[in-house]
Amino acid sequence: MDTGSSLCCGLCCGLVAVVFCFVFAVYRLGLFYQLLHKTDRKSPRHGGESVAEVLQAHGIKFVFTLVGGHISPILVACEKLGIRIIDTRHEATAVFAADAVARLSGTVGVAAVTAGPGLTNTVTAVKNAQMAESPLLLIGGAAATLLQGCERCEGCERREECKRREECKRREEGERREEGERREEGERREEGERCEWCKKCVRSVSGVSGVRYLNNHLTNLFAGAWELRDASPLPVQVPTATGQEVQRCIELVSRAKKPVIVLGSQATLPPTPATAVRKALETLGIPCFLGGMSRGILGKDSPLHIRQNRSDTLKKADLVLLAGTVCDFRLSYGRVLNRRSKIIAVNRDRTQLLKNSDLFWKPTVAIQGAVGSFLLQLSEGLVGHRCPEEWVQSLKAQDSVKEKANREKANEKLERHLNPLSVLHRVDELLAEDSIIVADGGDFVGSAAYIMRPRGPLCWLDPGAFGTLGVGGGFALGAKLCRPDSEVWIVYGDGSLGYSVAEFDTFQRHKTPVIALVGNDACWSQISREQVPLLGSNVACSLEFTDYHTVADGFGGKGYLIGRDDESRLEAVVKEAQRRCKEGKAVLLNVLIGKSNFRDGSISV
Repeated sequence: MDTGSSLCCGLCCGLVAVVFCFVFAVYRLGLFYQLLHKTDRKSPRHGGESVAEVLQAHGIKFVFTLVGGHISPILVACEKLGIRIIDTRHEATAVFAADAVARLSGTVGVAAVTAGPGLTNTVTAVKNAQMAESPLLLIGGAAATLLQGCERCEGCERREECKRREECKRREEGERREEGERREEGERREEGERCEWCKKCVRSVSGVSGVRYLNNHLTNLFAGAWELRDASPLPVQVPTATGQEVQRCIELVSRAKKPVIVLGSQATLPPTPATAVRKALETLGIPCFLGGMSRGILGKDSPLHIRQNRSDTLKKADLVLLAGTVCDFRLSYGRVLNRRSKIIAVNRDRTQLLKNSDLFWKPTVAIQGAVGSFLLQLSEGLVGHRCPEEWVQSLKAQDSVKEKANREKANEKLERHLNPLSVLHRVDELLAEDSIIVADGGDFVGSAAYIMRPRGPLCWLDPGAFGTLGVGGGFALGAKLCRPDSEVWIVYGDGSLGYSVAEFDTFQRHKTPVIALVGNDACWSQISREQVPLLGSNVACSLEFTDYHTVADGFGGKGYLIGRDDESRLEAVVKEAQRRCKEGKAVLLNVLIGKSNFRDGSISV
């Protein structure tokens, strides 16, 4: 065969292959068009609409996101169904905001982010929510299943940073399925389809085997796509204490002379309302230490709320009720508990319930159950019984002594700038009764935890056990959306502010004005206060007295600078900030503070 004949034959074969692929593509498009139009308009037409319908059925009002092409169908479908889409300036902020909504609303917080770096940007926020026990759903985008494992753009595998991870590769997998079945199906399909495409078909897509594979893949992908499914919520199983366990605890509490309750965030979780938990605690009359989300559950000035000298009190107590509190670093892994004390531990999670019990402490009674429900049962079984009044009064007297000492320290004049304790005391006195306080920082926020008093249940938001910096913008955004009429404050350190100051743009665009109080000491003081005496260097701890207030102005908010010369008008500036916030402006108070030894000895290094 001469060269001309070979060339002609090659061109003919190539032309046949091109025509075949073209015809096949038209055929598939025609089939897809028929599928789109063969059902009524109420049926979902793409996967995003299925996701949106499930979210709507579960009562989801907000989806937080940073937009990306992989998740655009979900965002558009949610918008059409009336679910509000809140776009942030960083994916971590989107997850933090969803976390705050979960804590304040009692529903699942939802965030959706694009594939690859969009997903990996959320890792810290997801881990923070996990350790804070917040019910959170993160929807992560992914590249086409045909390109799984092919080093595609924005591709990465999801890891086990959460309790449960599911991967939807077919249209029908957007619907509910039993966990075991879905996981098993996913593993089989991933191994078979991805390997077959990558190894055999990518080099012969114009050939018959490639066309056959594409046909099978698309048929599989859209199988059952237009069948109507039930999207109603599944029942939630909440563990509860048994009658025998409750009776045993009633006996222990009734015999105690010096009981104390250490309340954790789980006390605010559904199904028991925080207001009902408060009534149960008041019925019991047992002095309480409050931590995490439980801060404020007893109100601003409860005679049962003990704020100071927790370690000393736990050593003196003859009965300690750990109500959702974990014996981790916050309780020195259980070492602060008196070994002669009777200890009742209640927690939904068995691992957290017995944390470090093999090392430093032993529970007298360990109950895997909902904290709120248990406290209600306990109070009902102890009607008429009251904790010895002299014990409560002695603890409040100790509280008063410590509070007085803190006030005296707040009145000290520092060499440079304002006394941070004085600033916090003044702001606390001016907080509105419906205020929500978001804590995001180290040294300044640590001081605020001793001084600022949440006004009621679910009025304090802090990271939780993971101690994450950067939660401020997202937490405040979620809080303002849940309680639009409340005054939302972020207490920032100047270090932590850098993580989310760009969200002032988000506050303005979405009309969610908040007030940020920045303790600006030009330093990572939480670390510096121990790094310097231990290691003799302040390396990497120094910052600058930056004009953060001008950053807020640049994003459309309102900033104020408050230095030593402005001390006399601090109250007036705070009231002005509150007024501007009510008018719709996100406000930042850049307060220049000096160094205080108030928290010397705090653990950070």
